[in-house]
Amino acid sequence: MKLTYFLLFFSFLFSTIITAQTPVKWDFAAKKIQDTEYEITFTATVAPGWSIYSQYTDPSGPVPTAFGFDENANLEFIGKPVETGKKKEAFDDLFGVNVIKFSGVVTFTQKVKVKSGNNTVKGYLEFMSCDDEKCLPPKEVDFNITLE
Repeated sequence: MKLTYFLLFFSFLFSTIITAQTPVKWDFAAKKIQDTEYEITFTATVAPGWSIYSQYTDPSGPVPTAFGFDENANLEFIGKPVETGKKKEAFDDLFGVNVIKFSGVVTFTQKVKVKSGNNTVKGYLEFMSCDDEKCLPPKEVDFNITLE
């Protein structure tokens, strides 16, 4: 019986540590919307109690979510990624500025026009996640999305 409690406690502790270290999971997808135009989606699933920050939050505050796209002469990026999700804009005591943050599921959508052939969108995104007590260091995630 003691072994069962120990294993349950250890499982709970391990899952809590893993969640605390990786409170954001990213998924990438591409959808053809016209003959030569695609929508690329970057979807963040943010653990309960955690947030990530908008691309447009105050630069004096937390690290905003940002996208870096590798050069590709066959691609034309149309505008900046559009962000949608459960958004909250307010003064943040931790940073001393107004911030725009998201929780739950957040989607960033980037339109891309293909000039010729099948292509791959490569690059990275950078984000920072915080809960009500602490922030994790900014993290970069590489992506490689094939447009077919």
